[in-house]
Amino acid sequence: MDTKIGSIDACKPTNGDVGSPPSGAVATIHDSAPSSALSVGSSEATLGRHLARRLVQAGVTDIFSVPGDFNLTLLDHLIAEPELKNIGCCNELNAGYAADGYARSRGVGACVVTFTVGGLSVLNAIAGAYSENLPVICIVGGPNSNDFGTNRILHHTIGLPDFSQELRCFQTVTCHQAVVNNLEDAHEQIDKAISTALKESKPVYISISCNLAATPHPTFIRDPVPFSLTPRLSNKMGLEAAVEATLEFLNKAVKPVMVGGVKLRVAKASDAFVDLADASGYAMAVMPSAKGLVPEHHPHFIGTYWGAVSTPFCSEIVESADAYIFAGPIFNDYSSVGYSLLLKKEKAIVVHPDRVTIANGQTFGCVLMSDFFTELAKRVKRNETAYENYHRIFVPEGKPLTCKPKEPLRVNAMFQHIQKMISSETAVIAETGDSWFNCQKLKLPKGCGYEFQMQYGSIGWSVGATLGYAQAVPEKRVLAFIGDGSFQVTAQDVSTMLRNGQKTIIFLINNGGYTIEVEIHDGPYNVIKNWNYTGLVDAIHNGEGKCWTAKVRYEEELVEAIKTATTEKKDSLCFIEVIVHKDDTSKELLEWGSRVAAANGRPPNPQ
Repeated sequence: MDTKIGSIDACKPTNGDVGSPPSGAVATIHDSAPSSALSVGSSEATLGRHLARRLVQAGVTDIFSVPGDFNLTLLDHLIAEPELKNIGCCNELNAGYAADGYARSRGVGACVVTFTVGGLSVLNAIAGAYSENLPVICIVGGPNSNDFGTNRILHHTIGLPDFSQELRCFQTVTCHQAVVNNLEDAHEQIDKAISTALKESKPVYISISCNLAATPHPTFIRDPVPFSLTPRLSNKMGLEAAVEATLEFLNKAVKPVMVGGVKLRVAKASDAFVDLADASGYAMAVMPSAKGLVPEHHPHFIGTYWGAVSTPFCSEIVESADAYIFAGPIFNDYSSVGYSLLLKKEKAIVVHPDRVTIANGQTFGCVLMSDFFTELAKRVKRNETAYENYHRIFVPEGKPLTCKPKEPLRVNAMFQHIQKMISSETAVIAETGDSWFNCQKLKLPKGCGYEFQMQYGSIGWSVGATLGYAQAVPEKRVLAFIGDGSFQVTAQDVSTMLRNGQKTIIFLINNGGYTIEVEIHDGPYNVIKNWNYTGLVDAIHNGEGKCWTAKVRYEEELVEAIKTATTEKKDSLCFIEVIVHKDDTSKELLEWGSRVAAANGRPPNPQ
């Protein structure tokens, strides 16, 4: 018996054949491809280059990565693809958040990390992408294919010979997992994973053994089969039945309304939703997580429906309607303001990406949202009653008081100036916190992007997401609104923004703590150590790239900082630290926080 510790021979299969698996394990294939098949362009006929080409074909031109010894060779072959750029991030969490932000704009994103230490670090970001229905392709450099099925213990693991810990963690937050540890089915595994991400609009996990990325194989010869997806189709009879039942329901209604939800994105139904609004004349609102998915310049747009913290006069119209169409909603405790919405299921038509439910009763499956709205628009009876009611009761919002010279800046005064900044050439990223509520009140002009993470609500998300979004749409200038507590979680990747020449404007709102949590439940743990934020960004800048920082305490300083950022520093990354009082919050956060606190504090049901 071989007793040498750590020797290669110690883990040879018992039958002596290299590549034969232990009992019950899957064989690892090591066949070398015939030289004749790979004599032309063999450097491009590798697993790594094939993966790179598939990413480009899917719509990815930038990958967000953190190098580690298991993915270094893979990265060599990915960046060898001329149309694929590597964006090196400071940590895996931000790489995942960046892929999330990129997918929001491009429709798909990708990140590359190393085995287990990288994979488990990026896991939180992938979970967020799963909750938000974003197709993020998470690629992990895995162990050498020869180590599968052996009793070896590898570094970057928890010290057990079982390599499946990372895979098991990803199984609950991805819609498909591919462990590529042989070449024979690598082509099929990669294609299936990428196509599943795109079809399901969810993240996928692809692990590539570190010794396979550079290996040629006949199936990787350039462009063997064009990458394409089979389109989903509605069941025609189900679609017709759903439309008929909906028309019967709506034609009885006196003042119907329609409300867009976040799953308009995954259903690719925003245009069809607007077409229905045009045809029906219904008042049209959005749930908070759908802001930016529906044009706010539409003549029948009435604002954000968010229960007690809706934009003015919106909730009154929606909740008093006798029929409401909800398109792709998610009713969680946050979007329902602690389960306090005044809606009745028997008045609702709930349209999911692939099914329709009418009045909490009839449900029609295999009906695509976009097809449903398109057919409904052709036959719906026009009814403008709800919008006319909104128009009657609407009173324009008053403007906040102008700050006196040297008076401490107020947040409501600040956002009056932000409103003037946004245009079709900008996009808004709102971090979890009071920025949710302040940015909801912005009136988005045509073409202005808007993103925030409502379902998962992970503080710190916006730094990485801003990096990814700005990389995806370099023609837009991103305005990011980030609280000081959130910024402390993920601040490092301002460095990556600078490195890649991004021209984002970051408004760091410094109010000394986790304000959103203060309004839910206050305690000493919500107070954070104050940083010299502009000094930190100046240190990160370190004279490399274009960067400008400012610290503002008064309205006149804010006006001057915005002017500088949008004129002489328009090609620079601009970081504006806005210092406000710790209790300066929107009235919406005060209301929302108390209701969410009540929902969290419900006593146990009697046993």
